[in-house]
Amino acid sequence: MKELDLRSIIVIPARYQSSRLPGKPLIDLFGKSMIQRTFERCALGFAKDLIYVATDDERVQSHCQALGINSLMTSPNCLTGTDRVAEVAAMIDADLYINVQGDEPLFNPDDIGVICGAAAAHPGDVLNGFAEIESEEQFRSPTIPKVVMRPDGRLLYMSRGAVPTTKGLGLVKAWRQICIYAFPPAPLRAFANAPTKTPLEAIEDIEILRFLELGYDVRMTPLSAHSIAVDTPEDADRVRETLRRQSQTGSAIA
Repeated sequence: MKELDLRSIIVIPARYQSSRLPGKPLIDLFGKSMIQRTFERCALGFAKDLIYVATDDERVQSHCQALGINSLMTSPNCLTGTDRVAEVAAMIDADLYINVQGDEPLFNPDDIGVICGAAAAHPGDVLNGFAEIESEEQFRSPTIPKVVMRPDGRLLYMSRGAVPTTKGLGLVKAWRQICIYAFPPAPLRAFANAPTKTPLEAIEDIEILRFLELGYDVRMTPLSAHSIAVDTPEDADRVRETLRRQSQTGSAIA
């Protein structure tokens, strides 16, 4: 477990009404719910009592309570998961709020330590994870946000489009977002005080862009690449197949 001078908590936003996958936090992934699997991955790298599921649905909260997972009810009107984290920040005082998306059931728990280390090295910065694009399919997929950075790792832009690309629209080298974030209190409050999504955020449907549009730097942090974010039924099937294979080989993930 990563030791920090910063008082930090993990918040897992879990909205029930996903447009592409309704009831997403509670879907079954090889014998466990999505939210249980995400929590258990977090608990391998962080103290369980400092992990909170933030939801807007009593079904999710009841499920968490049955599993002994801390949960907090947040507004159904939150614009994004980060707005939901900001509501938790108004309830629980901390120096750093680590946001692990509730649809990351296979992420590497060591990545939490990497994010914590980056937060200690760059106090006050907004942090987000990234990994290299591994295939043409990932590069072209609109469900995978692509990351464009400065040489020092600060975010220039993020898009669902296939960027950066050549004149012939080819893939040379590209990076994708890994949905683990870390927010100090001040930029998180500024984010939540925006009355609506900012223009580019609304077009791309990528919430981290709101920080850029509000004038904050976002420092991108390299994380492991084997995570599968679940946005569609097809993604869920890929996770189930991965878990099935890992169970056959005795992997601890299953």
